[in-house]
Amino acid sequence: MSSLSFSHTVTERFLRYVTIDTQSDPESPSSPSTEKQKDLGRVLAAELKAMGVADAHLDDYGYVYGTIPANTDKKVPVICFCSHMDTSPDVTGKDVKPQMVKNYRGGDIVLPGDTSQVIRFAEHPALKNQIGNDIITTDGTTLLGADNKAGVAEIMDAAHFFINNPDVKHGTIKILFTPDEEIGRGVDNVDLTKLGADFGYTMDGESAGSVEDETFSADGATITINGVSAHPGYAKGKMEHAIKIAAAIVERLPKEGCSPETTSGKQGFLHPIGIDGALEQATLAFIVRDFTEEGLKEKEALLEGIVKDVMRDFPRSTYKFEVREQYRNMKQVIDRHPHVLEYAIEAIRRAGLRPMRTAIRGGTDGSRLSFMGLPCPNIFAGEHAFHSRLEWVSRQDMEKAVQTIVHLAMIWEEKA
Repeated sequence: MSSLSFSHTVTERFLRYVTIDTQSDPESPSSPSTEKQKDLGRVLAAELKAMGVADAHLDDYGYVYGTIPANTDKKVPVICFCSHMDTSPDVTGKDVKPQMVKNYRGGDIVLPGDTSQVIRFAEHPALKNQIGNDIITTDGTTLLGADNKAGVAEIMDAAHFFINNPDVKHGTIKILFTPDEEIGRGVDNVDLTKLGADFGYTMDGESAGSVEDETFSADGATITINGVSAHPGYAKGKMEHAIKIAAAIVERLPKEGCSPETTSGKQGFLHPIGIDGALEQATLAFIVRDFTEEGLKEKEALLEGIVKDVMRDFPRSTYKFEVREQYRNMKQVIDRHPHVLEYAIEAIRRAGLRPMRTAIRGGTDGSRLSFMGLPCPNIFAGEHAFHSRLEWVSRQDMEKAVQTIVHLAMIWEEKA
């Protein structure tokens, strides 16, 4: 259990950060995808500088870098704490109006800006662990942005702690805030040489105490259908409609056990995310997810098998099936550096929590960072119901995350 004295500023920081709209845009080709992400980046860089993080800066691509120098004579590996600044394109992040339910006593939470939005106790099992805590939500008209401004605020609060408690020994700590994580481009332009870290941790997980060393492996699949065009008045026996072919492919997808809505735990899925087309050509876009590469290949073979089967009914039409790699399960990398995870588990324990090792049914910046040479498991930030108007986080969970960061840096120094 922690014997350190914390004077937390994490909630105050969080409440300020969520009012800055940082929604990313998957349709934008620029980096960052939206300039408004830099609005938060400028605030964070200025606050770090004001704390005494001399090299803190925002670069042209929207990344914030900073260094807290070592205060020990030991040779300690350089560790990085990372969170993303952008919020999901799924729900508006403009004009966020956070509210706090103090000393939560259980039951449903009706959001005041849109009373049809209700965080129902029966549908959010994590609420049972929040009795007596202070829960932050939106007014129901926007998302909250706890994914991942909770992580941002926690890292900032931990930085403040280190600078104001020089007697707490630690090695060099690197801070990294990224744009565009929500659209899969969070580390496209990160400068790992400039960052100069040996190991990293993303603060972007859910329930207090959780640590994640495993993600989905992910591919994208695109099916292009070339049909046969004819005048609709004289099309009998001639036309082969590309949109109808595409619809037939979607209709033959498995109804159970291979879709997001019918899977959980370690089960993967095939998921159509877009359909576009006209009579002559149509395109289907899929994401494919599994925890193993073998599982990915099986699902891709299943999908192409469905396509081939459908195409038999359209002998003069053709298709193209393309697969591109998106990210891979970071467990492959982290298993080669078991102490990175062990130290995180010990830090969670020292913060007074029960560690829970879980797998992410998704990806994080840490997935790609791990394969780029920076092994990077994911630690809880306390965020819940992300990408929705029902998003919430508790003050106490954010404070525990700050304590976990501090203990983790101390453990790296102790073990060096």
